[in-house]
Amino acid sequence: MSLMLFFLATFLLLFHPGSAGDPFAFFDWDVGYKTVSPLGVKQQVIAVNGEFPGPIVNVSTNWNVVVNVLNDLDEPLLLTWNGIQHRKNCWQDGVLGTTCPIPSGWNWTYQFQVKDQIGSFFYFPSTGFQRAAGGFGGIIVNNRDVIAVPFDKPDGDITLFIGDWYIKNHTDLRKMLDNGKDLGMPDGVLINGKGPYRYNNSLVPAGIDYETINVQPGKTYRFRIHNVGISTSLNFRIQNHNMKLVETEGSYTVQQNYTNLDIHVGQSYSFLVTMDQNASSDYYIVASARFVNETIWKRVTGVAILHYSNSKGKASGPLPDPPQDFYDKTFSMNQARSVRWNLSAGAARPNPQGSFRYASINVTQAYLLRSGPPVVINGKRRATLNGISYVPPETPLRLADQYSLKGVYTLDFPERPLKGAPKLGRSIINGTYRGFMEIIFQNNDTNIQSYHMDGYAFFVVGMDYGEWTENSRGTYNKGDGVARSTVQVYPGAWTAVLVSLDNVGIWNVRSENLDSWYMGQEVYVRVVNPESTNKTELPIPDNALKCGQLEKFQNLQTPHHKTASSSITTGSSGPLVLFMLLLVYITNFS
Repeated sequence: MSLMLFFLATFLLLFHPGSAGDPFAFFDWDVGYKTVSPLGVKQQVIAVNGEFPGPIVNVSTNWNVVVNVLNDLDEPLLLTWNGIQHRKNCWQDGVLGTTCPIPSGWNWTYQFQVKDQIGSFFYFPSTGFQRAAGGFGGIIVNNRDVIAVPFDKPDGDITLFIGDWYIKNHTDLRKMLDNGKDLGMPDGVLINGKGPYRYNNSLVPAGIDYETINVQPGKTYRFRIHNVGISTSLNFRIQNHNMKLVETEGSYTVQQNYTNLDIHVGQSYSFLVTMDQNASSDYYIVASARFVNETIWKRVTGVAILHYSNSKGKASGPLPDPPQDFYDKTFSMNQARSVRWNLSAGAARPNPQGSFRYASINVTQAYLLRSGPPVVINGKRRATLNGISYVPPETPLRLADQYSLKGVYTLDFPERPLKGAPKLGRSIINGTYRGFMEIIFQNNDTNIQSYHMDGYAFFVVGMDYGEWTENSRGTYNKGDGVARSTVQVYPGAWTAVLVSLDNVGIWNVRSENLDSWYMGQEVYVRVVNPESTNKTELPIPDNALKCGQLEKFQNLQTPHHKTASSSITTGSSGPLVLFMLLLVYITNFS
């Protein structure tokens, strides 16, 4: 009976007045384990509906997305939607600060609207180091038909997931971190869940399954590239082909050609690539590790194949060269600075992207978030921001606010790094609603880091080597800094972003480097409208899970396991179709 009420409540939620008239897309996902051998050794990965990587969510601006998730793992699960802003709805964010994990064998249904954004994003499991085992997939948010796209429609759309990979299971990697060990060099780089093409017999063993992208000569394709790895920045390139950058994480960019581009952990880019070569043979698609000793890391290279329909033979010979910048640490940073906002392109709304004049807005809050090498706190190896290593409470922060629970967290996160010994904490940032926040990420570690903010796109306005000072603001890009959700911070350097706090909720700011995140390098920003109104944040969903101090109020489900199928239904008939699906669930599981 409780499950019946749960599904009926989900159905009724679809008729929320704010969603009326917008299409719905429904997905039914079974997240479970699968045995594969991407690097020639059998291992357990996390698959969605048996797919590794998972299915792509392909929707358009303003659509409502409903994802029914069955947790078929043997441990709790949360899915987060990297770059999707969840306007007024942090309940669907899928991180421990806002949502209780889905217990093993339980269903939970996400519902959110992809509002006022376009472009390339991805989802992944956010807890327990699970992303190291997979569970990720793509999200494509298309423009509405009435909004012009700033380039001709491509002849095809191709999504590639690149990322470093370990043969060890995510549970073993987790234990290594818990025991104070470093993960060491990855075993390889995967492209779409597959190992490298055998371009070198001594580096790549026989029998590895590799990715092949089939294309037609003369056609132009949109490549959406996501670095879904653990901690390795990758250089992406396609042999003999120019890549015209057109979009990153929901923003159209100034269009310019690259022969290669560094893509850091958690980042997403779109390129237009024209098949203008003579197809004397296939071509290499390469993702290789950056900022490492390339002699030692040679085997940590992902290689896929670009195959023209009229190709005359297999790819052979050496891979296209990576950037030759061993003695020039500014190359990658200058490349990053060249990624700029296309001020004339329309975004999700008819007005141009550049109509938001961020440089004319007064900053109301400024936080310098400093990171460094891992430290030992209370005998455990931890990562910090401003000297604080975040420890998630048993009760999610937003749930604690909803039920007026005291003592779950504190609102005293320091604006500047703490002096003295690092410490564990549950201190979060008290953001000012409709304020304009400056965040400076200062990386005093020897490794490159990526940082992400849920619920928002921020303007990347500056980066440089050395320590940030007040005078550094004089170097900011005040015109066309790109708006995105994930930014890299080079070792011994800083990166500054500006963000308009117009989205009520509690939002995660984290290292996208999975080991740093797991060890506590994150903080939450709490944005509350001081006025008493229900118009700036959606209410707690009827199916919200309860845990921690509220666990006694949770209605139990009977755990069950099944094989789900991915489905999508759109248009005005969506609610009727969902109601029919709910009746099926009620019949099967009540």
